[in-house]
Amino acid sequence: MSIDPAPATCRPHCGACCIAPSIATPFFGMPHGKRAGERCVHLTADEACALFDRPERPQFCRNLQPSPAMCGDDRGQALAILARWEAETRPER
Repeated sequence: MSIDPAPATCRPHCGACCIAPSIATPFFGMPHGKRAGERCVHLTADEACALFDRPERPQFCRNLQPSPAMCGDDRGQALAILARWEAETRPER
């Protein structure tokens, strides 16, 4: 995987950040939050966020900024990276 120091923009047809991470807080359309690996109800058929730039977008998502370290070189790498980060930061039960 190549790591470019310049900030990335969202990769078209990816949606990894709308699938891999969990969102613990309730938000518009998902009153119980979102489990890791669960597809967000606002992820469109072309893998874009329907809430992007809207006030209903969860704070978690607004804080998440694409970067080469998070997005990798393709969608598959992004899903794997985010799934690994999710597992590494999961609270102990």
